[in-house]
Amino acid sequence: MTPPVYEVYAIKYAHHERRASHNFIGGDPHDGPMPLDYFVWLVRGQGREVLVDTGFSAAMAARRGRQHLRCPTEGLRSLGAEPSRIKDVIITHLHYDHVGGFELFPRATFHLQEREMRYATGRYMCQECFRGAFDAEDVVGMVRRVYEGRVQFHDGDAELMPGISVHLIGGHTMGLQVVRVATRRGAVVLASDASHFYANMEQVRPFPIVWSVAEMVDGYRRLRDLAESPAHIIPGHDPLVLQRYPAPSKELEGIVARLD
Repeated sequence: MTPPVYEVYAIKYAHHERRASHNFIGGDPHDGPMPLDYFVWLVRGQGREVLVDTGFSAAMAARRGRQHLRCPTEGLRSLGAEPSRIKDVIITHLHYDHVGGFELFPRATFHLQEREMRYATGRYMCQECFRGAFDAEDVVGMVRRVYEGRVQFHDGDAELMPGISVHLIGGHTMGLQVVRVATRRGAVVLASDASHFYANMEQVRPFPIVWSVAEMVDGYRRLRDLAESPAHIIPGHDPLVLQRYPAPSKELEGIVARLD
């Protein structure tokens, strides 16, 4: 049977000015501006709406010195997606910028790698180098969702529904997962922080927030294996995504890109 195909959207909700030397292990010889954009992703089709990651709040942005442009729910509603009706949210990993908006989705089941929860609640969080991008309240909040029966754990690769699957990569965190989606142009892979920028994976220059450099580098190859082509891999924070892919409407230029 031919698998169903889905629409996929990247929704920008925040921004951070940054220099290139901060985006690669070992720095960058040019060290010019290389900012990060922050996204959530909407997958839609077959009567389903699946959200990938939840973003963070304006209060968190102020704490961490980020520019909060809009609530991720505002971007979703611009596409006609009502947050209160979303039933499946894939959390690629538990860093603050990927899970901080979980309370905005009251009906959702959260899909998470089991080892990511183990990592975020275990002994490695005693070290600042590992815990710096986590927020304790986000992690505790997700533990509460476990006790409410609203977290579905995965142990490695899993098909969530026909045409949508998650794949364990690790590297950036112990339990980082990416999302593979069947679209009209082939298999698109939402890489999240398996590669923050196109340059990380294309030049094999890892991002410096990392659990395992070896897993991160191996993950670049895995991304290529999962995707229809290298052009079908969507990095997690690269402003070029909004330049390489069209907006679904003129009003959403610079805010939303259609990736399928």
